[in-house]
Amino acid sequence: MMNDFARKSSRCDEWYTPENAIFPILKYIPKGSKIWCPFDTSESNYVKIFKKEGYDVIYTHIDNGSDFFDTYIDCDYIISNPPYSVRNDILIRLFSLNKPFAMLMNSNGLFDSRVRWNLFKNNEFGLIYINKRVNYMKEYGKVEKSAPPFQSIYITHGIVNDKIIFDELR
Repeated sequence: MMNDFARKSSRCDEWYTPENAIFPILKYIPKGSKIWCPFDTSESNYVKIFKKEGYDVIYTHIDNGSDFFDTYIDCDYIISNPPYSVRNDILIRLFSLNKPFAMLMNSNGLFDSRVRWNLFKNNEFGLIYINKRVNYMKEYGKVEKSAPPFQSIYITHGIVNDKIIFDELR
């Protein structure tokens, strides 16, 4: 079990995903699936788009009393943009749940950590590379003026069969 310090992400980790970054994963999820968005609120574009497209969506967020590390939702897929500061812990938990997942994450140093190296070496996964950098938002509806200094990718388990897929933002 993790200590509370390891679980806490900082407020600088709270960046929101624009709609165009959700479409690359949408096509891999069968219609009508039950999706858990564990780092999201009702304002999340993941929640809005998946609901609009006919998916059964359950969303939880630590600010609403649901800590990802202590919560379990029975679902078909787990999809979100998690806090990067605790990505090792998040990936450990996701692989241990053995549910299909897709997490939009920073690709920088993805294999640099021994923890992640072992996770990827010992588990099936796929990567969906997106052709442009994702312009995350600090507030919904406010597009940031410049792209982040890193490339974003979807790290998947149980969703894509190829190790690496190249896709494009709309």
